Amino acid sequence: MASRPLIELSGITKVFGTGDAAFQALKGIDLTVEKGDFVAVMGPSGSGKSTMMNILGCLDVPTAGEFRFHGIAVQKLDRDQRSLLRRKYLGFVFQGFNLLARTTALENVELPLLYRGIPRKERCDAAMAALDTVGLVQWATHTPAELSGGQQQRVAIARAIVSDPEVLLADEPTGNLDTQRSLEIMELLDKLNRDKGITILLVTHEEEMAEFAHTRVHFRDGLIERIERGQLRTQGNGGNAEAHA
Repeated sequence: MASRPLIELSGITKVFGTGDAAFQALKGIDLTVEKGDFVAVMGPSGSGKSTMMNILGCLDVPTAGEFRFHGIAVQKLDRDQRSLLRRKYLGFVFQGFNLLARTTALENVELPLLYRGIPRKERCDAAMAALDTVGLVQWATHTPAELSGGQQQRVAIARAIVSDPEVLLADEPTGNLDTQRSLEIMELLDKLNRDKGITILLVTHEEEMAEFAHTRVHFRDGLIERIERGQLRTQGNGGNAEAHA
């Protein structure tokens, strides 16, 4: 029997406010994401894509509908249970890097493990391994001010993967970078997807960045306008199109 998808969304709606001030950001979203997929979520501002990502990241809950993660009904979990799911399975990368200015790259990457109470030697070793994955071991003792924008985003990615998440949610991770640095970050995400099997959920406005994804989900006015599957880059991507078609 075929295994069920990693993520299943059925009839997801989200309403902000009440009465005359109510705004329906999502109007009934149905979507499945398979384990190991690389999904680009696209659409104009106000289309609902960021609201959707907040729900997928267990940072918000839908007004109605069903959200299942590994078959678990996430909308039925309480705040602490959602927080536990988030810590155990999810990693986050943001447009603004969100690094602590006065701490080193190594200390920034260690933070998720520090919050978990992981012993110092263990979390240092894990953080160095994550920095090695993103090619920044030699910059471990440098603060964000001593790093370029691309390097800061690599540190942020190392921090996101240090706890071995199953899903990485990246919200406009190239929005503050030039084209060359953007492509380098996308190639790194592509490598994490291919080599480590991390499922990637990417919000982007940029077609060139979305080309790295196996699946592209286009939002408009709170609805999914269309889904494109199995369209991989013709260069620099060693994925298997059939596996995602």
